[in-house]
Amino acid sequence: MRNDKLSLETHEWAREMLRIGNRAAKRAQEENRKKGIPNVYDFNGHLYYELPNGELTKEDPYPLLKDTDSDEEKC
Repeated sequence: MRNDKLSLETHEWAREMLRIGNRAAKRAQEENRKKGIPNVYDFNGHLYYELPNGELTKEDPYPLLKDTDSDEEKC
């Protein structure tokens, strides 16, 4: 038996929220793939890009966008 202070209802609610969140993340990833948008993941502080063809890379597929974003912040 568990020795924590949370009720069974709280555990069930948390599990349901986790299920809903996981389903939403999976759908968003699938939509990105269909639209040709890379999915970005953080593993141990390192960014990885999953390209639409399934390849994983550490190289940012949109390096020029980063430069224009920083230019806009300076204005």
